Amino acid sequence: MKLVRKNIEKDNAGQVTLVPEEPEDMWHTYNLVQVGDSLRASTIRKVQTESSTGSVGSNRVRTTLTLCVEAIDFDSQACQLRVKGTNIQENEYVKMGAYHTIELEPNRQFTLAKKQWDSVVLERIEQACDPAWSADVAAVVMQEGLAHICLVTPSMTLTRAKVEVNIPRKRRGNCSQHDRALERFYEQVVQAIQRHIHFDVVKCVLVASPGFVREQFCDYMFQQAVKTDNKLLLENRSKFLQVHASSGHKYSLKEALCDPTVASRLSDTKAAGEVKALDDFYKMLQHEPDRAFYGLKQVEKANEAMAIDTLLISDELFRHQDVATRSRYVRLVDSVKENAGTVRIFSSLHVSGEQLSQLTGVAAILRFPVPELSDQEDDSSSEED
Repeated sequence: MKLVRKNIEKDNAGQVTLVPEEPEDMWHTYNLVQVGDSLRASTIRKVQTESSTGSVGSNRVRTTLTLCVEAIDFDSQACQLRVKGTNIQENEYVKMGAYHTIELEPNRQFTLAKKQWDSVVLERIEQACDPAWSADVAAVVMQEGLAHICLVTPSMTLTRAKVEVNIPRKRRGNCSQHDRALERFYEQVVQAIQRHIHFDVVKCVLVASPGFVREQFCDYMFQQAVKTDNKLLLENRSKFLQVHASSGHKYSLKEALCDPTVASRLSDTKAAGEVKALDDFYKMLQHEPDRAFYGLKQVEKANEAMAIDTLLISDELFRHQDVATRSRYVRLVDSVKENAGTVRIFSSLHVSGEQLSQLTGVAAILRFPVPELSDQEDDSSSEED
């Protein structure tokens, strides 16, 4: 997805102009457009014309319309999105208030205006437009004193950072300058990794180098992570994969990607993170039910106790027609993030998303047991009986 313009005021009203570039962008757009929004896009309209002799004919003309959205239809198989609404801007071919259906097309821009842009919608735009969120693979291609931090998307390789440090040669009987410079170099590479790699998206981080540079770097990185209790690196340790490359230059990345161990590692699906989160929830529900809640009311109460470690929520809930209900889900997501919790928004097109929908679409894994809430749940169910 390409962001052409973004104009959002302090009161969160405003508009954005976007260009969908691939089929998945249509799914993002479906999750952005809501009833009551205004959508401006190019479309085809059948127009009746009358000639000087009085004969009536019809022509198909391309025109740009602005609709007040009333209905949205998404075909997940064809990745087509149709938006129906009434015309709200003067047009030479279409009267004000007349109905029309716009079919949004790839590589054709549209402008979406809302009275209230909430945090969930803005985050989805950021993720759809930032190639880093679609990059399944990250790579650190390095040699002593030179490293490139790259993101590999389905269509391109992006260099996000280049680290260069002058490493003095080892001298007989004195290696201290060399060792200090090498440590400084490793530290800068670690900082670049943390700054530029989204570990919740990336499935695999390749560390490629000639000789023993990759082993020495990984040993340093994880020793420092243990010393500083760096949970981000420690929790994602299994994603790091060491492979050979002939140099620290970007072109050596091709050798690393051809490695058979890398290919097998990348065969995982993009939804693997969602599947694991849901699996963790079911395990917690079985072994420690006081730390696994589902249903909006229960999850909201757990959030009030600041107990939520991971929130699992379906993107289907953010397409709710009722603005108040939708806002309630957005407030829950914002609150969990403010309390340092992790939020996983599940795609309702994935199997894991369908399973979550069967659990009301919202669930939470808690940091600590909250037995009072479980007791309330049991009491209410016994009263109903």
